[in-house]
Amino acid sequence: MTRRTAIVTGSTSGIGHEIARRLHADGLNVVITGRDERRGHQVCAELGERATFVALDLTNEDAPATLAATAVTTYGQLDVVVNNAAQDYVIDLLDAPIHEIRHIFNVNAIAPIAVLQETAKVMHHGGAIINISSRLASIGVPTMSIYGATKGAINALTTAAAVE
Repeated sequence: MTRRTAIVTGSTSGIGHEIARRLHADGLNVVITGRDERRGHQVCAELGERATFVALDLTNEDAPATLAATAVTTYGQLDVVVNNAAQDYVIDLLDAPIHEIRHIFNVNAIAPIAVLQETAKVMHHGGAIINISSRLASIGVPTMSIYGATKGAINALTTAAAVE
């Protein structure tokens, strides 16, 4: 039987690291992603066999396709994707420069859309894509409106993608 394979974006630290550890402990092959090569290799060393690190910035246009192809080339299939990578952003709404807002939306909303598109194309039948959101998508918290808006976009994406 072929072992199931998961990609966890943003898995070199925090929530993504813990998700990757759990999936690996449950017997899945895990593709670790992040921009920090040192941390990525540390996570792979910690997990041992069945873990592969791909250093990339998901905001680069070709990165999501590279990630999907790596999972399939390395392990033969892709069954689970956890869209976890995100960047926190704390600033008063009226003080947020538009170029920074665009960057946060690119990291927290556009990149997960691209990852969903590219991985769904190669995903094993019966696979799952899990998009990590935040309670800030539905409650107002001072200085967190931009971050909350990106997570609201993830909620809308998840609902619509499930229907499609």
